[in-house]
Amino acid sequence: MRRRIASVFALGLLLTAAPAFAQAQAAAPDPIKVAVDTVWVLVTAFLVFWMNAGFACLESGLCRAKNAVNILAKNFIVFAVSSIAFWVIGFGLMFGDGTPFFGLNGWMLAGADNSPVTGDAYSGVFSALNWTGVPLYAKFFFQLVFAGTAATIVSGAVAERIKFLAFIVFSFILVAVIYPIGGHWAWGGGWLAGMGFLDFAGSTVVHSIGGWAALAGVLILGPRMGKYKADGTVMPIPGHNMGLATLGTLILWLGWFGFNPGSTMAADPAAIASIALNTNMAAAAGCLGATAVAWLALGKPDLSMILNGTLAGLVAITAPCAFVNVASSVLIGLVAGVLVVYAVLFFDKVKVDDPVGALSVHLVNGVFGTLAVGLFATEGGLFFGGGVSKLLVQFYGVVGIGAAVFAMSAVAWFLLKVTMGIRVSAQEEAEGLDLGEHGIEAYSGLTPQVQVASAEVV
Repeated sequence: MRRRIASVFALGLLLTAAPAFAQAQAAAPDPIKVAVDTVWVLVTAFLVFWMNAGFACLESGLCRAKNAVNILAKNFIVFAVSSIAFWVIGFGLMFGDGTPFFGLNGWMLAGADNSPVTGDAYSGVFSALNWTGVPLYAKFFFQLVFAGTAATIVSGAVAERIKFLAFIVFSFILVAVIYPIGGHWAWGGGWLAGMGFLDFAGSTVVHSIGGWAALAGVLILGPRMGKYKADGTVMPIPGHNMGLATLGTLILWLGWFGFNPGSTMAADPAAIASIALNTNMAAAAGCLGATAVAWLALGKPDLSMILNGTLAGLVAITAPCAFVNVASSVLIGLVAGVLVVYAVLFFDKVKVDDPVGALSVHLVNGVFGTLAVGLFATEGGLFFGGGVSKLLVQFYGVVGIGAAVFAMSAVAWFLLKVTMGIRVSAQEEAEGLDLGEHGIEAYSGLTPQVQVASAEVV
């Protein structure tokens, strides 16, 4: 009798546990999918990492030969600085669970990762990244290369007069604190994410944050000697190697196929194909738009404008690439190409000296691209019958992140200026930062040595 009762009881337990066991089995992630997704995320991250080479070529080519080593050194070391800063502080501040304004967990990747879409009952500390099933280290590396990109944007805007050490220190502050706070608001489960703010791959989170930080630095640093005469006349300072600049832009165009499609953080065929096509079409339209406007406004199809028009289209499509159709992508890129030309002319008119056009490309078109989500999104966009609600949320994000990043960056730049100094001497600027900061030349024996520290030196 007891055996019969025990058998019935055991059968009951088995029948009770079976559905739960089956549900757990059904919820378990497919190891093949996890592997494919992880490879996809890492390969696209490698493409974004390679964009460092693109920035190095572009920026050095658009600046003078006497500063080429300095610019190359900045673009090289910035990723090393970013890696340490993001690992120690930035990633936890950006993606760690905490408040609507910043994370409070996950320093140096300490703490468990959240269970990826399995519903398991253990607790993690990176809830904002719970939607992707790749391992934590893959998540971190992908986000790291984005953080490094934001820091690299600053390099070009402050080129040819910034102290090397000051740039290194500011880059650490940017990636450790400033970038993660803005990123937490939009991508880390912060207050903007709660409002429905959309920035798929970082028109604001990466490009505008880098642009706002660069603008603060440019204003505090001041223009290069000889860029503006006393009567306000703009003195052109042409780049020394347009072939290098062109190669850099092509590398960046390639890298963007990691930047945008990789932000799916999953090998979703339909999504990555659509995003890749939207990315390319916006770049093409931006290139043609800038070419046409430069031809009309300047009388010649200026190559630097052609290159920056392409980059402007890429920056502008970065936020909406997953939410718009191909026709909208072309229109977004076209507008970006027009904007970048007039932005370059505007910044020169107000004597904001940006040697490579970084503000016009990344700041202006980062803002435009973020607003373009509210205009062109096929679901909820103003031009698709969605009204103004989505556009207003995007506007709040642009203003909120922009104001915070600019203020924090201005404080950081000012403190560096009054403590260690941020600008090289007039003599060093005239002679070139390659010799003054690094003691070597990019083109040994070919760089002219200028000994006069005059305000008119070019």
